[in-house]
Amino acid sequence: MKKLKVIIIGYGKMGKEIEAVALQQGHEIIHKIDGRDDWKQLDLIQQADVAIDFSIPDIAMENMRRAMSLMLPLVIGTTGWYDHMDTIEEETKLSNATVLWASNFSLGVNILFHFNQQLAKVMHRFPEYRPHIHEIHHTQKLDAPSGTAISIANGIIGEYENLDDWKLQENKEIHPPHLVISHERLGQVTGTHEISYSSDIDQISLRHEAKNRKGFAQGAVLAAEWLVGKKGFFNMKDVLGF
Repeated sequence: MKKLKVIIIGYGKMGKEIEAVALQQGHEIIHKIDGRDDWKQLDLIQQADVAIDFSIPDIAMENMRRAMSLMLPLVIGTTGWYDHMDTIEEETKLSNATVLWASNFSLGVNILFHFNQQLAKVMHRFPEYRPHIHEIHHTQKLDAPSGTAISIANGIIGEYENLDDWKLQENKEIHPPHLVISHERLGQVTGTHEISYSSDIDQISLRHEAKNRKGFAQGAVLAAEWLVGKKGFFNMKDVLGF
């Protein structure tokens, strides 16, 4: 495996976890971008093989466009920009740049995504079962619902003719054509996502509970290793072959 020269964008808790995992796997952290001025270090940026972004939603679009303009391959785990997904994909391809995104880089969560879609393919045939998504994160999580919950919702909606979109539950019942997502922000919870299908007689559930941030960091570094040398707009399905 090639030793990578890595830039970390956003040096918070996830940035530090990515640094630890990357160093453990023999890669080199050559620069950290934690503010706009850090983008001025072009001598360092031009040496990098890849950047990994876990910053904040407010600057995700700006970071992606900066990376594209510098032809810096980017792995982005920051969420909150998905309404602009089509725009970013088009810009990536037009500029011959390299972007790999995921709402969640955990291997376990990506396995959950796969089985979520497979279960939805079955459950849409049984309208007596009502799908619901519930997610729990730490109190510092800025976006609600989480990007992971939105990815789960899109996996379900794609299999249901009577569901047009998801909607965040806010103290009232929601019915089709919307899929309900509820959320909690509790303490230092790393991340829990549960998909349930409830009828009047029983309930079927899929659940993933992250024990710590290491799984996210390992997945992001794996994605960075896979991405080097490629051009285009990718996600974790491409990395894992799902």
